[in-house]
Amino acid sequence: MEMTEVRPLYGDVTVSSLHSGGEAFFSCLTGYQLQGSSVLTCRNASTPYWCGKEPHCLAACGGSIRNITVGRIVSPGFPSNYSNNLTCHWQLEAPQGQRIHVHFEKVALAEDDDRLLIKNGNSIDAAALYDSYEVEYLPNEGLLSTSRHLFTELTTDATGTSTGIAIRYQAFAAGHCYEPFVKYGNLTSSDNTWAVGAVVEFACDHGYTLEQGSVTIECLDPKNPHWNETEPACRAVCSGEITDSAGVVLSPNWPEAYDQGQDCIWGIHVEEDKRIMVDIQVLNVGKNDLLTFYDGDDLTAKVLGQYGGSKSTFKLYTSTADLTLQFQSDPATNVYGYGNGFIVHFFEVARNDTCPELPEISNGWKTSSHPELVQGTVVTYQCYPSYQVVGAELLMCQWDLTWSGDLPSCERVLSCADPGKVEHSRQVLSGPHFTVASTIQYICNKGFTLSGNSLLTCFNRGSIGPKWNQKLPRCLPEMFEPCSHPGTPTYGIPSSNKLHFQAGETLHYSCLTGHQLLVSTAHLRTEGAQVAFAFFIPTTLLLILIIGIYLYFSKVQKKSLQISLSSNLRYETITGESTFDNSVYETTYSPVPHCFSFSLLIITGPLV
Repeated sequence: MEMTEVRPLYGDVTVSSLHSGGEAFFSCLTGYQLQGSSVLTCRNASTPYWCGKEPHCLAACGGSIRNITVGRIVSPGFPSNYSNNLTCHWQLEAPQGQRIHVHFEKVALAEDDDRLLIKNGNSIDAAALYDSYEVEYLPNEGLLSTSRHLFTELTTDATGTSTGIAIRYQAFAAGHCYEPFVKYGNLTSSDNTWAVGAVVEFACDHGYTLEQGSVTIECLDPKNPHWNETEPACRAVCSGEITDSAGVVLSPNWPEAYDQGQDCIWGIHVEEDKRIMVDIQVLNVGKNDLLTFYDGDDLTAKVLGQYGGSKSTFKLYTSTADLTLQFQSDPATNVYGYGNGFIVHFFEVARNDTCPELPEISNGWKTSSHPELVQGTVVTYQCYPSYQVVGAELLMCQWDLTWSGDLPSCERVLSCADPGKVEHSRQVLSGPHFTVASTIQYICNKGFTLSGNSLLTCFNRGSIGPKWNQKLPRCLPEMFEPCSHPGTPTYGIPSSNKLHFQAGETLHYSCLTGHQLLVSTAHLRTEGAQVAFAFFIPTTLLLILIIGIYLYFSKVQKKSLQISLSSNLRYETITGESTFDNSVYETTYSPVPHCFSFSLLIITGPLV
């Protein structure tokens, strides 16, 4: 088994090995003192453990520090609040012949009787170089002692508390300038002994902006060496435009507390063919404060996320090369303190929200529905004339950023395309494929007539490839010469009065009340002439018989024959409908039927 290293707060640890026998070496940050053992050993190979308790790093309330070089004084509890009723004294002593320079990193005292004093000597009775009661603003250039001693006192009362103090000190030799310092930044120098003539250039850490003072300073005057300008300060500012490929955005004044009622906007811009990965490492703001991420270069862009309160580490990705951050702090919020705010790292990354680029194909080209190959993009492949697409013509970028099919190809066309079917017909092919010189013959079904050329032949058209020599024909229904309306008999009623009738249509007749249709059937079709003839013969014979009887009695027997005719005409109503039916396959003409009135013949006289 292995042990895990334990890093103390405000300190560091280095471990030779995490196995049995390994050692852990502890140290503290400048200004803190180690409480406990500085070295721990790993014991017991089966169940390893450290030989003692892990040490802690604490800020002492005062102390005497001799032969100083470079160091730091911090108030107890820093960067958290100090306690009440403190009286802390620090005595600093530089090596013989050297002086001391102090730089104020942080001074935050409660607005009551808490006080910071720095004396130009080794006791409380020395002359004051700085008194928080008397000075409203901290000197940016720091303080210089006139001797090798400085005395510092911090006193607090029982009422209020605050973050406290952090003061950087250093000793420097006569004939030299003191070592310059910039918090949250770094410097480069032409002479690391800081002798007269040394030139120093400053730069800020990511997320900080250089303010006040000069970027470059120089050590002047051999008699009284000093810097020609005040060291600059690096601060986390509210708002800014950033064009770096990677960097940090910090809440205003980080790691100090941000102010109330702030509205800060940062714009981040990377290369156009890239996008931005955002790594939010710290988010600890008031519940009514808002940190908003926009997927674009202004506040009208799509919102990637909006957050308030505290949240553990998370990441966001933009879809474009631009990101806008907006931080708004509530004017009424009173939850502020060291470490409250946010740390946002950003990195320029390759676009991994797109499908891989698709290559061009020989003898063809491609078009895309979207300039970026994002999800849902459709790429269409087409071929030059005399070539055809083999494979999927359309490829879509899917949700998993893969294409929906394999890359197609363009192959030379060696046959005609299938011309398709003709409705109401059948095909006769000269071969199984539509190769050059093959033919297709279309034959219409019964009852349909061909319109167009029935035979199509596949020809090679050179650069445009094989094509059919004719357009597809059509099969149209057969049409016959229509029949004209045969007319309407006296006292008759036809079922239709239209002028023409198509083959197969039927026309019906009926008579008015009191009239009878003089046909044996009520339907007139092309066989109606035969029906009429069959009816006419017996009627004629009956009339001849009646006339013969009359002549016999009146001429031969010399007898009178009285015939009484009823004066009241009566009509028989037809019991069915008469029909005129024009058959598709019948061409003989049927005469129109007639409606006649009739009376009874009654012989009333004697036949003697």
